[in-house]
Amino acid sequence: MARRALILLEGHRSIGLLYVKAARGLGLHPITLSADPARYDYLAAESIEAIRVDTDDLDALIDACSRLRETYDIAGITGFTGDDESIYVTVGKLCQKLDLPGPDPTSIVRCCDKFVQRQRLAEAGVSIPAYRLATDAADVKSAAAEIGLPVIVKPAVGSGSSGVRLCRNFDELAEHTTSLLGGKHTWRSMPRILVEEFARGPFYWTNMMGNEVIAIGAGEFGRPPHFVFREVTYPATLSDEAHERLADVSLCCLRALGLGWGPTNIEFRWTKRGPVVIEVNPRLVGGVDPQLVQLAYGVDLITEHIKLVVGDIWDLRRRHSHTAAARYLVPDRDGTLDCIDHDSRAAGVSGVAEVKFYVRPKTPIVRKGDYRDRIGHVIASSPNLCQTRAILQCAVDSIDLSITPFPTAGEE
Repeated sequence: MARRALILLEGHRSIGLLYVKAARGLGLHPITLSADPARYDYLAAESIEAIRVDTDDLDALIDACSRLRETYDIAGITGFTGDDESIYVTVGKLCQKLDLPGPDPTSIVRCCDKFVQRQRLAEAGVSIPAYRLATDAADVKSAAAEIGLPVIVKPAVGSGSSGVRLCRNFDELAEHTTSLLGGKHTWRSMPRILVEEFARGPFYWTNMMGNEVIAIGAGEFGRPPHFVFREVTYPATLSDEAHERLADVSLCCLRALGLGWGPTNIEFRWTKRGPVVIEVNPRLVGGVDPQLVQLAYGVDLITEHIKLVVGDIWDLRRRHSHTAAARYLVPDRDGTLDCIDHDSRAAGVSGVAEVKFYVRPKTPIVRKGDYRDRIGHVIASSPNLCQTRAILQCAVDSIDLSITPFPTAGEE
């Protein structure tokens, strides 16, 4: 009898290894298909079978899977987002071709284009920020003037807050527009920029599987103008009424976009007019969120997602109710990372679940204003929010982090 295999398109620096381990835990053989398997260190470290293939080429992927079917029983296929979420479109198409469970690629396409997503949500009566689409600097300036400063300016297609900035005046607007259109941002197609009203209020998101809200988290960002998470907490502190409203709006979003198979995460700002949808992502949220959800609720989102992918019965029941939080380590300056504490002081604090550093000493730090600025994290969990925050702060305070600014012109 052929061994059951789980095909993973590309990898992911934060949750890729978790998928590999969860697949093995379910008795599956994980196989990664990637344009460059060397990008993902854990593949070699864990001796994961990896095949080099152009993951933008559907025919090449079909051929690779056909060859694998000579040896394995391919039980399911999923993948990970990169600079944009087109990989999920490919996953959906590949699943259809191979007659496997998977997301609807048409729904993923309309969701990944943030302008089209906005149109569909607005037509369904979902509360969203005012928005305009722009293709050049003149359009951006006109849209900002019409909406009213400050505005959020971002690529119409993308992920990880890449290219997203709060522009508080026309100088910042011009600077960021030049950055997006002047070659600093990588566009996979014709440049299209979304200019949006800056919705003010606490930031929340729902984690969904199918049509069910599994968890609601709260996030705090670092200093503007960028949107790099500083802290993430589960569950969000909400009244029953607010929780129900977020759940209701989340279901409206799924209906409007034709989603409802597999994981979705939906971002909100709770404004004066209530919950305003910032973005709908047709995927499992990355970063530390799956670990936090498991610590807070006892639900393993990754394992349950894989079960869905391979056609097994999932189990989304909550096992307990704790508070879990993560603090990201984000540098406040560019420069050379002199040292970062690798001893056990932070990890030894009672209640700390994980301390992880993404970089090593002597690494040049050049902030980009998105998820790539994070150089590590600390995760803590306890029965209540106050205790969890105290644990987290104690652990973070014990970390020795030193960055020497780069020499300025004229310095030796």
